[in-house]
Amino acid sequence: MGEELNYFNYFTEVEEHFQKARGTSLFLMSPIDWALVETWKASGVPLEAALRGIDDAFSRKRPKFQQVNSLSYCSQAVKKAAEDMARNRPAKVAPTNEDSLPQDRLQTFLTANSAALREKGFTEEADSLAGLAAGVDEAHADLEALEQRLTALEERVLARARLQLSEADLVALRQDLETQLKPHRSRMGAAELALLEKSFLDRQLFEKLGIPRLSLFFLY
Repeated sequence: MGEELNYFNYFTEVEEHFQKARGTSLFLMSPIDWALVETWKASGVPLEAALRGIDDAFSRKRPKFQQVNSLSYCSQAVKKAAEDMARNRPAKVAPTNEDSLPQDRLQTFLTANSAALREKGFTEEADSLAGLAAGVDEAHADLEALEQRLTALEERVLARARLQLSEADLVALRQDLETQLKPHRSRMGAAELALLEKSFLDRQLFEKLGIPRLSLFFLY
């Protein structure tokens, strides 16, 4: 692990590393697992720390009958790895290297998401993305600034999307959250659980309404 890691592959790198540590590529991560990875990324956990934490977690002794079926098993080890790395250098997960993302791929991503948002009725946000696609040279030159703009746009979309859900829909999402989160609560602190709950609900909302994720980390 090192600087050769492509941070745009944050989710894929974590998934593949967890599968390798677990010893099977057939294992599929749950919605809670994916939400947990998103909380790491959003909290500034370096990709190296996430991968190192997974290795550290699996290096611990555990009962032979204990099978690791969730990424939450690694959450404390990842937190410690991130804290250890932070003592040596600032944590940074925002993309900054334009060479790690081809410009034509970026333009396709922005254009496709603009069309998808327009179809769902998010006209303002679709126009913003179309503007970024039209000025892709400038956007591609500063991917960190672009990611910040896309994150802000995604928050606006989320706020409007929540208004489209009925009370019954919201209750159903909450019930699903509690069911999936219950086995993992003992492994996490209150702050981490709060972030995980938000991430899970946001992801489920996007999926339920068929709205694309706008962050560059969802490009791959």
